[in-house]
Amino acid sequence: MTKKELVKRVWDQLAKVIDPELGIDIVSLGLVYDVSVELDPLKIDIDLTLTTAGCPLAGVIQAMVVQTVLDLKLEDLSKEKIKVNLVFDPPWTPDMMSQAAKTKLKFLL
Repeated sequence: MTKKELVKRVWDQLAKVIDPELGIDIVSLGLVYDVSVELDPLKIDIDLTLTTAGCPLAGVIQAMVVQTVLDLKLEDLSKEKIKVNLVFDPPWTPDMMSQAAKTKLKFLL
């Protein structure tokens, strides 16, 4: 598997992580900023943000992200090889959401 293929698989997996408060996946919400991978040795870094810096569910969402990536069942992948970086620059805004997420949450354009 190439880096590009693995990055796509991780992004696809992350779309399965549902924000517990909003009921929409974190990719559609625009919370995932970047996914980078190294193949040898296998390592996955994920930059994501939250809708607010003081979100009380930060740890829950991080754990959900790690578990969802582990669900890919890649050889030699362990939770120690998955790094979830919480970043707040740029700050999240509703403009970062997909159109479907905006519609579901009834945000006006």
